[in-house]
Amino acid sequence: MMNRRTTLKLAAFAVATLLAGTAVASAEEVLRRGNGAEPETIDPHKSTGVTENVIENDLFEGLVTLAADGKQIPGVAKSWDISDDGTVYTFHLRDDAKWSNGEAVTSADFLYSFRRAVDPKTASDYAPILSPIKNADDIIAGKITDLAQLGVAAPDAQTVVITLNAPTPYLLGLLTHNIAMPVHKATVEKFGDQWTRPGNMVSNGAFMLSDWVPQSQLTVVKNPNFHDAANVKLDKIIYYPTEDIAEELKRYRAGELDITYEVPSDQVKWLEANMKDEFQNKPYLGTYYYVINLTRETLGKAQQIRKALALGVDREILTDKITQAGELPAYSWVPPNIPGYQQQFLDFKGEAKAQRLAEAKKLLADAGYGPDHPLKIQLLYNTSDNHKKIAVAIASMWKPLGVELELVNQEWKVYLETRDKKDFDIARAAWIGDYADPINFLDMFKSDAGARNDAGYNNPKFDELLKTAGATVDPKKRLEILAQAEKVFLDDYAMIPVYHYVSHHMLSPKLVGWEFNILDIHPGRFLSLKS
Repeated sequence: MMNRRTTLKLAAFAVATLLAGTAVASAEEVLRRGNGAEPETIDPHKSTGVTENVIENDLFEGLVTLAADGKQIPGVAKSWDISDDGTVYTFHLRDDAKWSNGEAVTSADFLYSFRRAVDPKTASDYAPILSPIKNADDIIAGKITDLAQLGVAAPDAQTVVITLNAPTPYLLGLLTHNIAMPVHKATVEKFGDQWTRPGNMVSNGAFMLSDWVPQSQLTVVKNPNFHDAANVKLDKIIYYPTEDIAEELKRYRAGELDITYEVPSDQVKWLEANMKDEFQNKPYLGTYYYVINLTRETLGKAQQIRKALALGVDREILTDKITQAGELPAYSWVPPNIPGYQQQFLDFKGEAKAQRLAEAKKLLADAGYGPDHPLKIQLLYNTSDNHKKIAVAIASMWKPLGVELELVNQEWKVYLETRDKKDFDIARAAWIGDYADPINFLDMFKSDAGARNDAGYNNPKFDELLKTAGATVDPKKRLEILAQAEKVFLDDYAMIPVYHYVSHHMLSPKLVGWEFNILDIHPGRFLSLKS
């Protein structure tokens, strides 16, 4: 028998342990994440930017989703079958998929959501990437008005069948994109454009919307109804809009952020030397470019002027002296590191710089422009110190050729609206791959790609090559045809590739679960913080 003193000591220890456990259990695990510009929208069928996609990857889950390493894994679909001819995908939904309000996620939700995504009334910029699905193109174009004709069926509550026009080897990657995420029909219909507001939104991802203060922060909290909630360690994620990159770095160094969206280019060398364990600099599937508005009279009709502008950009100077983060000077549109694909290049790649400049001056002179009669054009860019530095540098490169460049800065939402309306001469732009296939870069410049075709590019030969590639079953031959299409596109100089991206973030030493992947997608469900 224990004596009384021992019993009291054990009881006190048990109480202390219980209280300590309660304190640990009640301590919230909160991730604070810098997230670029203020989100335009978090409606997955209407958003266009990376900043929105970061949040949507935490709020929603499609049939297929991405693991921490960027590989495709089952999402709401626990498994799928592919027909022998590669044109029919049958997805089997998991039994425990639920919306944040506790309702079951069913095939009807995906049927509604795919139809909404392609419905012209939704006006989704991304709808054209669903063109491999039967009748999607004709519905988007308004040629078919019956949404039921879309090649998506729900034979029962747990099955989604997608019928394609032709074999589409990248379909599973496409289905990880926000355009293929489900939305809650009753919520959308009840609240209309306000369905994405706190208190209204119903979602099916690992987190659910808690609070949104524009230009300040957006907060999501763990969704207890998520099918893998038991393995989600974070209780809350706070995303901070951070257009001022220098200020973002200051906040990180002050301990106010765990992840930065990016870092100031002029701080990269210092960070590599002094904070290398926290600075991540990795390849990224994206291209930074200047898009040329082909609907404008001067630039649209004069390929030689567009080529002269491309010749006048010293990409090596920009990446060595301005961006300084390991970016690769870009002479192609499709970035490197896509398996099996042979990049195509601008025809002056490899020429000496003096030769390029001489050709640029001659092309402009032949068009009637030079230092004594300058070509006066505007450059649109969204708020960012890095974008401004690049724009100033390119303006100085073009000036000796006889180009006067007026810089026009707009905040993100206004910039997107201006670009969509094609109210610009030249605009800074970027395209980040949604999946590792060249079609994801090329199809945005199809003549019928809508607002995604920010150049207003229209070349029937290019369109025909993409159509042929889409009907080509042999993977090697398909990539060869896509390479031909890229070369046609580059030779038209509808845009000026500047550099291929690397991702660069500051990552807290406390952060666990962040794995490199070329898409630079890092869902919160796989992240946690060490105490």
